Amino acid sequence: MTNINTSPSTKGEIGQVNKGEGIEPFLLKPACKDYLWGGERLATEYGKEYGIRPLAETWECSTHSDGVSIIDSGIYKGMPLDIFIKQHPECLGRHPVKVSGKNELPILVKLIDAGAKASVQVHPNDEYAFKHEQGQNGKAEMWYVLDACEDSRLVYGFYQDTDVQTVENSIKNDTIEKYLRKIKVKKDDVFYIKPGCVHAIGAGVLIAEIQQNSNLTYRLYDYNRKDKDGKFRELHVKKALEVAELRGDSEPKQPMRILKYQPGCATELLCRCKHFQVERMLVNTEDRAKGVELSADEESFIVLMCIEGTGIIKSRDDIHFHKGHCIFVPAGCRDIEITGRMQFLKIRC
Repeated sequence: MTNINTSPSTKGEIGQVNKGEGIEPFLLKPACKDYLWGGERLATEYGKEYGIRPLAETWECSTHSDGVSIIDSGIYKGMPLDIFIKQHPECLGRHPVKVSGKNELPILVKLIDAGAKASVQVHPNDEYAFKHEQGQNGKAEMWYVLDACEDSRLVYGFYQDTDVQTVENSIKNDTIEKYLRKIKVKKDDVFYIKPGCVHAIGAGVLIAEIQQNSNLTYRLYDYNRKDKDGKFRELHVKKALEVAELRGDSEPKQPMRILKYQPGCATELLCRCKHFQVERMLVNTEDRAKGVELSADEESFIVLMCIEGTGIIKSRDDIHFHKGHCIFVPAGCRDIEITGRMQFLKIRC
C-alpha cells in the first residue's frame, strides 16, 4: 500500500495571523491510499489525481499519523494539518478537546471508492483499543453513499446468531460469505457502523466516511486475494473475534430524515453520536442577492465536504471550491457567507 502525502520540505512557521484577526476557513489536500480493491472514480469524478492506481481512499481531513491532510489555501498553505492544530489548538473548540484529550482532531473524514469488494473487517471500541492497542481510540464510523451500482451490496453483520468456532471454520473453508448479511444499497443511503459490527463495502460503492480518529482495522476475511507483491494480506482473526458482535440482527433501517428550510438552504440530520454529528446541506443562492451564512461556535470546528456542485466562501481570500473539496472551518469562525449551488456534508463534534 502506498501513502501519497504532499508535505512542505520543512515544518516550520508557514503563516502568521495578526493578534485578534482570527483564522479563516481553508481548503485541505488529502492523503491518498492505493489499497488493492480501489477504483478510478475518485480521480476521474472528484479530481483526486495523485498518480497512483488504484485509488481506494482519500483522507480528506486527517491528523492521523498514517495519513495527514495538508492545508491547501490561505496563509497556512502547505502546512500539515496536525502541525497547524498543535500550534492553534483553539481551532478545535472546547468539546473536541475534551473528547480526544489531546490537541488533535477527534475525527477523520474520507472518500472511499470500492472498485472491487473491500475486506470483511471489524473495529474495536475505545475500551478494547485503549487496553490492547497502546491507548489508541476505537473506531465508530458513518457511511454516506455517494453512488452505487444497481447490484451493489454492503456487508452489515450476520444473518443469524453464530459463534467463534463457526466463524473460524468458515474462514478456513472459504464459506464465511453465506453467514454475512448483505444489504442492497443506493445513492443517498446512510449507515452507522458501531464498533463490533462486522462489515465490508461491496464493489461499485462510492462513499463518504466519517469516523473516529483511528486506523484500527481487524481484517477477518479477504477473499484469498494477494497484494501486488504476490502475498496474502494479513488477517487479524483472533482480535477480530474478540471484538465482533456475533449475534444476528435485523437489517438496518434508514434514519428518519426531515429537511429544514431557510432562505437559500435546506438541511437534514444524517447521524448524531457521541463522537460526531453529520448533516447534509443543499445550498442554492443563484437567485438571491445574498449568500447563505454559516458560523462555527466555540464548541467545535466544522468540516464541509462538497459532494455536488460549486461555490465560493467569502473571506479575506475567497475560497473557490467544487465537488470533492474539503474545507476546515475553525471553532469560533463567524459570519461565513457561501454562494453558489452545491451539496455539503457538514461535520462537527
